Amino acid sequence: QVQVLESGGGLVQTGGSLRLSCAISGLTFSSYATGWFRQAPGKDRESVAVINWGGDSTYYAASVKGRFTMSRDDAKNTVYLQMNSLKPEDTAVYYCNARSRGNNYWGQGTQVTVTS
Repeated sequence: QVQVLESGGGLVQTGGSLRLSCAISGLTFSSYATGWFRQAPGKDRESVAVINWGGDSTYYAASVKGRFTMSRDDAKNTVYLQMNSLKPEDTAVYYCNARSRGNNYWGQGTQVTVTS
């Protein structure tokens, strides 16, 4: 049974930092692309950062490039999202995703709220 469990969300002021973690179990971690997505109220879910299955390439959305850093630890089956210089527009529910050909798994999400 695959489990995707996010943690680390919370309330932070503009300019602050948060680190999200996502523990993934029940799959061959290194065979999956992993990513962080977010959904703000009234908006579609959007991609924030994605690491390919080989772990050698990372995509960042233009809105977070230079402020967010995604990493993954294959030994711990865990991915992270370090978020710095947070802005109110980063407020959203953040979801962790693991995807391979034919399989797509999501966590339950963790709320990030940035106050001005």
